[in-house]
Amino acid sequence: MTPALHRNLITDIEGIAVGNADDATICSGVTVILPPPGSTAAVDVRGGGAGTQETDVLSLDGSIEEAHAVVLSGGSAFGLAAAAGVRDWLASKGIGFPVREARVPIVAEAILFDLLNGGQKDALSDAYVRLARQACLAASQEGFALGSAGAGYGAATANLRGGLGSASADLADGLKVAALVAANPVGTVTMGTTPHFWAHPFERNGEFGGLGPPAAWSAPVSPPLLKIRVGESTTIAVVATNAVLDKRAARRLAILAQTGLARAIHPVHTPLDGDVVFALATNKIPLKEPLGDLAVLGSAAADALARAIARAVYAAAPTPTGWVGPPAYTERFPNPA
Repeated sequence: MTPALHRNLITDIEGIAVGNADDATICSGVTVILPPPGSTAAVDVRGGGAGTQETDVLSLDGSIEEAHAVVLSGGSAFGLAAAAGVRDWLASKGIGFPVREARVPIVAEAILFDLLNGGQKDALSDAYVRLARQACLAASQEGFALGSAGAGYGAATANLRGGLGSASADLADGLKVAALVAANPVGTVTMGTTPHFWAHPFERNGEFGGLGPPAAWSAPVSPPLLKIRVGESTTIAVVATNAVLDKRAARRLAILAQTGLARAIHPVHTPLDGDVVFALATNKIPLKEPLGDLAVLGSAAADALARAIARAVYAAAPTPTGWVGPPAYTERFPNPA
């Protein structure tokens, strides 16, 4: 089924499917992004403590142009097991890079740290394989849950529960761009002690409350609010477009999209964060002016990613029993104004 337009989700890019699976017992989850065949994939890593798989093959030095799936997962290094579950599922469908009669699924993954948020943290690797398969089975080109879902289930910012967010934008001549993010940064996505989001200049249609900027604001002189341990943080994301891009252009799109993290999170790209942005291009709409159009596309991708980060936190569910971490946005700000 062709997805409806203007869902304000990454599935507004025709052919992209997303599936979530999460487990309250371990207080974590997995999100799987399945691009259509023939999509170009690339990646940009900015955090100093990234946990990834198959990012080397998607680098400009790598020989592979396509990823058959992108996985975002909680669980820190244990969550890297999710890629195995997705590989097995893709292989069962005959999907993969052809090597004579064999098919090798290329599954790129990035993980976030959510090991200290409560829940039972034993036998984690097996849990992420299971969740990855569930996410594949749940994958749809239509809507999917935001907030406390999938890879965002166990996420947190310095002062609020984190989550899974998405946003999209229509550009000229049929071009579209969209973002999906699991927001678990070391810093904040809200401004000081206020309910206002750093990303407020980019908000569309009240998608994260429509509060706009604070009535009066000056940058704080004191150090920024951070989590107790810097290494407990990561923001991992995917930006997607229906434009025709080779791997070099797709990587530039990912680089440009990283600006969205800086527009929505304060601070970002710290030494032990694992910030990673993947880029997917479904190669449907040629760019008329490759360099200029790519700059416009990248700017829109950064805006969409900033919006997705704010949506992730805004949509987070009230914290569950046993949660170890900050409250959800609706708990800290029950009547924002």
